[in-house]
Amino acid sequence: MRKQWVLVGILAASLFAGDALAQHTTPKVQPATADAPTAPAGDLALGSVRLARAVTADGKPLPAGTYQVRLTAQEAKPDAVGASENIERWVEFLQKGTVKGREVVSIVPEAEVKNVAKDAPPKAGMSKVQTLKGNDYVRVWINKGGNHFLIHFPTGA
Repeated sequence: MRKQWVLVGILAASLFAGDALAQHTTPKVQPATADAPTAPAGDLALGSVRLARAVTADGKPLPAGTYQVRLTAQEAKPDAVGASENIERWVEFLQKGTVKGREVVSIVPEAEVKNVAKDAPPKAGMSKVQTLKGNDYVRVWINKGGNHFLIHFPTGA
């Protein structure tokens, strides 16, 4: 009788182990990584924006007002912490041809913008300025030439 229980135990163990092994699946195939985004070369006029409130740009005050925004060829490294190569650059804010401030811009390709921002992007060739949740930041979002240019300013409020 004891021999039968041993055989039943072995049979049950092998069935349980077989189930456990059958449940194991191979890892899912991961999608290929995306090509590195490409940023426009050189300086590029991005358009005009109106800041309704004063912000801090590159650690300095930038008063409320209307500014021409120009992308520079200067990559934001090593000054910008966490900047990604080639897609983090400096933009300048100009009034009457004079640079009044500068800040880091993140350049996001059209195909990837949905992964970065939840809001609806501005239409091609347009921009929008938003005060973000908590009133701690202002975001300037410019859509130009198949790329989105995102600039975040602390408000100091």
